[in-house]
Amino acid sequence: MSNPPGTTAPILVGVLYDFPQADNGALFEEAVRIGIDEVAATGRLDRPVELMARHAHGLPGGTAFDVEKTFAELVDAGALVILGPTISDNGLIVGPLADAARVPCINYTGGERTRGEFMFHYQVGSLEEEPAVLAAYLERQGRSSVAVAHDHSPVGRRYAEFFSEACGALAIDITGMAAVPPLAEDVSPIVARLRSGSPQGLVYLGLGVAARAVALAVESEKWDIPVVANSALMFAYGRRDWRAGWDGWVYVDTVSNDNRMRAALRDRSPRSSAGPIGVAAYDMGRLVAEAVARAAHLTRDGIRDGLERVKQLPATSGMDGTTMGFGHYDHGALKGRYLVLRQWLDGKTVQVAEQ
Repeated sequence: MSNPPGTTAPILVGVLYDFPQADNGALFEEAVRIGIDEVAATGRLDRPVELMARHAHGLPGGTAFDVEKTFAELVDAGALVILGPTISDNGLIVGPLADAARVPCINYTGGERTRGEFMFHYQVGSLEEEPAVLAAYLERQGRSSVAVAHDHSPVGRRYAEFFSEACGALAIDITGMAAVPPLAEDVSPIVARLRSGSPQGLVYLGLGVAARAVALAVESEKWDIPVVANSALMFAYGRRDWRAGWDGWVYVDTVSNDNRMRAALRDRSPRSSAGPIGVAAYDMGRLVAEAVARAAHLTRDGIRDGLERVKQLPATSGMDGTTMGFGHYDHGALKGRYLVLRQWLDGKTVQVAEQ
């Protein structure tokens, strides 16, 4: 649809959702909008920015085809830049498509392998860095042996590979490692087998659905063991009914109590600042708008170049002092201590004192 004569066409920002959204994406888009409007208020954008959302049912519950089809719809509709997807499995699908179509994207997955010439990455967790954080925490706690349950998926395997390497560097023995279906509902036999190795700790690594099954199995086994997990436990921000099963579990998050940018966002939008996705969405809105402001040419190539010119922008994720920015061959947004250890206790997420 063309614009009436004499009007300025908006910049179209695509939003690619790759799994069903409980609120149809309202929270995410509200936070993105706040970030964009904050930059627009500086007077450096010469036209409005319009969000254009499409919903796909991607992996692991859906299909790669639906992700591919939905991405193509956003490209054909004229998106200048696209936010998404959020699951690493789908980021691996979209990365080559973004490069082929020459459309800049910012995914907010945990996988650094999603990055490419046109695919930028806002790290809501990290398949490659979280394992080192968890292993260091286990060492500080005096745990010299652990058992590992990981998703049987690209995400779970990547986590497990890096966790094994981190444990090897710290002389932590892995007494057993088992792959579980990512959508499993009952993993009792697997947990019983892992228990037989008498580990001093249990580790879950994956997307998070199977972490619920692991919790139920640990409870059924009456196994009193400390459990740590990757950022999958951020699911409990939305699934309050899962929190009790994860009570006492230490996990990796991306929100910190001491981040002053997050505190400022809380004053503007308490629900945007309440969890990792709202915080990330706000930051990505700022990154997109800063790229537009820096672009020498309002084309997809121009926006890609604009993103690479963003430097040292204070981040709302991570510990206070975390920054954002991109560069040539550097398409990971967050710099510094963006991974934060937290623990679910009595239905609330609490920051671990010793980081």
